Order: sequence, then structure tokens, then C-alpha cells
Amino acid sequence: MKKIIYKAADRGKANYGWLEANYSFSFANYYDPEKVNFGALRVFNNDIIQGGMGFGTHPHDNMEIITIPLKGALKHKDSMGNKWIAIETGEVQVMSAGSGLQHSEMNHSVSEEVQLFQIWIFPDKNDVEPRYDQRKFDAGERKNKLQILVSSIDEKLDGSLKIHQDALISRIDLDKNSEFSYTLKSENHGFYVMVVDGEINIGNEILGKRDGMGISETKNINMKAKRASELLFIEVPMRF
Repeated sequence: MKKIIYKAADRGKANYGWLEANYSFSFANYYDPEKVNFGALRVFNNDIIQGGMGFGTHPHDNMEIITIPLKGALKHKDSMGNKWIAIETGEVQVMSAGSGLQHSEMNHSVSEEVQLFQIWIFPDKNDVEPRYDQRKFDAGERKNKLQILVSSIDEKLDGSLKIHQDALISRIDLDKNSEFSYTLKSENHGFYVMVVDGEINIGNEILGKRDGMGISETKNINMKAKRASELLFIEVPMRF
């Protein structure tokens, strides 16, 4: 088993007044040659955006972008014709930038902050037609069991959002002292865990709130919740 730990306190940080950003991987003005990506996982940002603020219109191409609001709501518009769609806490948004698009992401509230995860994954196909989707997921359906949020567009897995990569994004909420075993898709896949809240023992390491860890070169990963914990899993190819 090979592992790399991304402690919350060691993340890259930036504060622009309207935006407080925490970077698990090199991004913007933060660069760490040891933390550029984890396989096909390129970006994992934990952003806090003040009321009425956000990211103005800007371009993307050939990247799979996933946004998960944790508190509050965003609003989204893009060059595909979507006009200020709200993305609420409990929902997940996916956007395949493909051959190129422009979009804006703003705090849906003028007064309350929005907290979110933004994830970028390298695609397995370039220059595809851009696409957008979002879906609400019931938190009750991940109580001590895996809830798949995102999977490959080539995989027949009902109920999940789709991206152009052989990846899985999932969540699970574990009760205190409960155990869970995760089985990877293949030997080429790696597993990244983010502790949204709580504390777990995984790979003989203790991870707390907003700590992350990447694990590869193994088939099964066992974990135990030291207290009630909310976890986000990202499984990606390590060679792509």
C-alpha cells in the first residue's frame, strides 16, 4: 500500500476577502511539487465565498469539474444556455468542459456565505461536446453505506451523475466505531478520502476534519470511525 497524507493545516491557503480558499493540490499561486495531482485527480479545493460574490465568466476546456456545496447555495450560468441555475446544499453539480465553454459561479445569497468542494478530474477523452448536469442526493441513503454520486459516462450505474473518466465519487456517513471496507475497481486505481467531518482510522493513520489521504497500490481499504464521521471518496485511475 502506498499512501500520501494531506493534512488540513498543510493545505495551500489564499484569502481574497470575498473568497477564502484551501487547496489540497497546487492551484493558482500555491505550488507544491509533491502535491500537483493524485492520478487523474487534479484539483480539490475547499472554498468559502462571501454573500453576493463569486467567480465571473471564465473559460475551461478538457476538464471534468464537480462542485459539492456544503453550506448555502451557488448559482450557475454558462455558454451552453444555462441561466443562473441554483445548486443547493445536498446537490452535486458536474460539468464536462470538453471542447470549451465559459461559465460563472456566484453565491446564490447576497448575505450568507457558501462553503463548497470543487473537484477537477482529467478526462479520458478530449474535445468532447460540453455538458452539464446536477442532482440532489438524500443524506439518509448514505448512513453506514456507500452512496455513489459520480461515475463514468461509459458505466451503467443508475442514479449517479456522469463524467468522462473511469472514476467514482461517493459519500458515506459512518456512526461512531463502525467499520467499512472499500474495494477498488482495478490495480491501476487509487483512492482519495476527504474527512468532511469527524475522525477515522484508515491505513493505520488517524485523519480528522478536512484531512485527506491518497492510497494506491492496494485492492481493499479498511477504515473505522473513531467518532461519527462524514466521508467523501474519490477513486481515479493513477495512470491515464
